[in-house]
Amino acid sequence: MEDESDVARPYERIGVIGAGAWGTALALIAARAGRSVSLWAREPEVVEVIARTRQNAPFLPGIALPPMDCTGDMAAATAGAQALLVVVPAQHLRASLLEVSLHAPAGIPLVICAKGFERTSGKLVTEVFDETAPSFEPAILSGPSFAYDAAGGLPTAVTIAARPDIAKRLQASLSHATFRPYASDDILGVALGGAAKNVYAIACGIVDGLGLGESARAALLARGFAELRRLGNALGARPETLMGLSGLGDLVLTATSPHSRNYRFGIEVGKGRTPVELCAPGQPLAEGVATAPALVIRAAKEKIELPVAETVACVLDGSLSPAQAIVRVMSRPLKPE
Repeated sequence: MEDESDVARPYERIGVIGAGAWGTALALIAARAGRSVSLWAREPEVVEVIARTRQNAPFLPGIALPPMDCTGDMAAATAGAQALLVVVPAQHLRASLLEVSLHAPAGIPLVICAKGFERTSGKLVTEVFDETAPSFEPAILSGPSFAYDAAGGLPTAVTIAARPDIAKRLQASLSHATFRPYASDDILGVALGGAAKNVYAIACGIVDGLGLGESARAALLARGFAELRRLGNALGARPETLMGLSGLGDLVLTATSPHSRNYRFGIEVGKGRTPVELCAPGQPLAEGVATAPALVIRAAKEKIELPVAETVACVLDGSLSPAQAIVRVMSRPLKPE
C-alpha cells in the first residue's frame, strides 16, 4: 500500500490521445504543470502544423504550445507513458481504446476525457472502458471547461475520478495556478453528469431559438437536472457528485453559454434549421445529437422516464417540430415537484 507522499507524486510522463481542441488544451495544461507530454493526432496535417508552428491551427488556433512531441504513431505516443488522457468523441471511444490497448503499457491509468453514451449500446463511456480496456486503471476527467478558457490560462476547475490513490496522483500531475482538479472515486457519477448535459443544452438552446424567454430556459434546465438525478439514482451515482462540477456545474455552463456547441446547435434548431443540415460535414460537432437517443435507450432499460430527453430525441430525428415539442412538454399531466 502506497503511503501519502507516494500517492501524491505526479505522473511525470503523460500521453494525450486526440489532438482536437480539448486534447490539445489538456496537453498544454500537463506541460504547464511540468510534465513531459506526448500528443497523438490522427490527422497527419495536425502533426505537421504543430511541429512547424507550435500551434494547432485546425482545432485551437491562436494558442502557442510549449515544446512537446506530436505524432501520428500510437506506439510512439504511448511508449513510456505513466498515464494516458484519451480525448476522443464518445462515439469513437471504443475503437480508440482498442487501438490504445495494443500499444500502451498495461496497468497504467487511462483517463477518459469523452462525454456521452455510446449510441449503439446506450452504455456510458466508463462501461465501454470496462469492455475494451480491462487491463488498465480506469479514470475519468470531466467538468465545466471550454478548451479556449483552459488553454488561455483562465481559471478552470474539473473533477478527476479514479481509485483514490490514482486520483490524487492525477491531481498532482495536472494541477497548476489556473487549472484545479478535484478528486473523486465516483467514476460512474462523473461519467453520467458529463454524458447527459449535452442533451439538455440542446433543449435549452431550442427554447432560446424559439424566443421563449429566460424563465422557460431556467425551468427546462431545472427539470433536465431532475431527470439526470433520477437516472443517476437508478445507476448508483452519488447525489453529491451530480451536484458538483461534473454534474450541475457542467450542465449550467453547457446549457447557457454561447460558446457551447450543443447550446448553439439547439438555438439554430429553434430558429428553423434542420438537424440534418446542422450535422453536415464541416459543421461543429454537437455530441448531444448522438447522445440523445442513447440516453433514451439507457433510461428505458432502467425503466426511468426522461420526458425532456425523449422530446429532444424526437426533435432531432424529425418526428416532432420544435414548436410541437414545447406543446408536448407543457401539456404533460400536472404532478408534484
